Amino acid sequence: MSAAPASADPRTVAGVTAVALAELIALRHAALRLRPAPRARVPAAGVHPSRAHGRGMDYAESREYQPGDDIRALDWRVTARTGRAYTKLYREERERSLLLLVDTHPALRFGTRVRYKSVQAARAAALAAWAAQRQGDRVGALALGAQREAVPARAGARGVLAALGALARWDARAPIAPQPLSEGLARALALVRGELRVLLLSDGQSCDVGAEEALRRLRKRAEVRVLIVADALELAPPPRGRYAFAHAGARLALALDGDAARAAFVQRLGAGQQRLAAACAAVAVPWRRIDTAEDPLPALQALFDALPGAVR
Repeated sequence: MSAAPASADPRTVAGVTAVALAELIALRHAALRLRPAPRARVPAAGVHPSRAHGRGMDYAESREYQPGDDIRALDWRVTARTGRAYTKLYREERERSLLLLVDTHPALRFGTRVRYKSVQAARAAALAAWAAQRQGDRVGALALGAQREAVPARAGARGVLAALGALARWDARAPIAPQPLSEGLARALALVRGELRVLLLSDGQSCDVGAEEALRRLRKRAEVRVLIVADALELAPPPRGRYAFAHAGARLALALDGDAARAAFVQRLGAGQQRLAAACAAVAVPWRRIDTAEDPLPALQALFDALPGAVR
């Protein structure tokens, strides 16, 4: 099954079966609806405290006040001049980064509603990146699954654009041998520097037996959140019937006439996202799940606001 029109090349429908860079850039405006993630006062259990921020550090710049900012850091001169509350940022505060861990496993290139899972994951990553940039955080990206490239975290819009360009580039490339999720998370752990937030975007198909321990180790060094992207067929049984599809040049038929067959179909197709959700719950990593048709913003906001151990 495919989200693409029958007459279209399934790799050229921008924003449906292929990641569209222009769409990711345009999501900058939609990201304004996201409340920023607060800076942690007390680190979550297992998370190493970062270096002290704010007072006593070298002043870097000022930006508009965001909920959760220390009111002792208000920039009264800019506030008085503009009529809006501004917060002073210090050098250490500017070093906080968001690392997007983007799963590029071939299984994400699938969708039966609106768009492919890979496209939905890229859209959610773009929203998170723009929200982080607005808060003054650096943004970087790391490909997991069928790609291996890393984009170093950079500040400002240039950092976001570099990450978004990588998302489109990874999506356009032919996949190489998929990498287990545990290996990708180990690569991410090696990149942890300073105060780091990590957002993993995956459908769980690459989730292997070592993923839970890898998540546990990463959570000890960084603030980790997971967004699971699922197709409608992975969440609920399809209507009864016989389904024709093409694979490797052959036309095949799938019989889903009975309740047992339909339930087994959903269970098998959604096994990956179930494994990843279970791994997150086991190590108290907040996670949310979205399908390919919904707006990612509510799920991202819930992740931004979530405490360790929050699940859906």
